[in-house]
Order: sequence, then structure tokens, then C-alpha cells
Amino acid sequence: MRSYEELLKKAQQELPTQGTAGDRFVLEKIMGHIEGNKTVLVNLKKIAKDLSRNEDHLLKYLLRELATPGKYTGERAILGTKVAASAINKKIKKYVSEFVICSECGKPDTQLVTEKGIAHLKCLACGRKKTVKSII
Repeated sequence: MRSYEELLKKAQQELPTQGTAGDRFVLEKIMGHIEGNKTVLVNLKKIAKDLSRNEDHLLKYLLRELATPGKYTGERAILGTKVAASAINKKIKKYVSEFVICSECGKPDTQLVTEKGIAHLKCLACGRKKTVKSII
């Protein structure tokens, strides 16, 4: 018969390796360039899709936070002023913390739901429902 320590060591060796919680949710960095006085973002729609959010919702949030005009032209988003990619990435991270990640369990499995004119962030993992500010 094996000792407790031998069995424990064997069990630890057979455990699967665990990844970090962030492995399954990776936020892509914004890609774009400056054209004259405008900033052209080429992957904003893809980022919105990866976040399972409406692309117009994400763009409106960024425009409000960056205090700049802008719109989608085809697959590209065009901002009316020069904006550094680092500033846009910070605002996208802030968007994710407000409108994507559940404040209760920390998972990205959420939906934006509007009930009676009030926007809620509903977590599909833990069931939590939190009121979020609306973007007009």
C-alpha cells in the first residue's frame, strides 16, 4: 500500500494544468492610422463583435469619451480628430469594465438588455442584473 504523500504527489502530477482566467477573453488592440486631421480605425467593428456588443454602441461610447465627432464608413470608423491609439485602447478597456465584464463574478458572459427604457447588464454566468448608464 502506498503512503499518503506518494498518492498526493501522484494526484498532483495528474492534474491538468490550469490557465489564467483571462486566457479565454483577450481584448484586441485597436489598429488604425492618422489621415490628415482624422483618425481611421480599421478593426473597431471586429472588437465590438468580439465583445458581443453592437458596433454603434461602442462607437458612440468612444465618441462621447474622446469628445470627437466620428462615424462608420464601410468597415472603418473615422474619428474627426487625431487621437492616439493608447488613448483609444484605454477607453475601450473602460467600456469593457462598464458594459461587458460582470461586476459580481468577473466573467465576460453578459448581455446588454433594455427593459422599460432602462439599460441593464445581465450576466449569463451568475444571473446578476446591474443597471448601466445609457449612451445617447
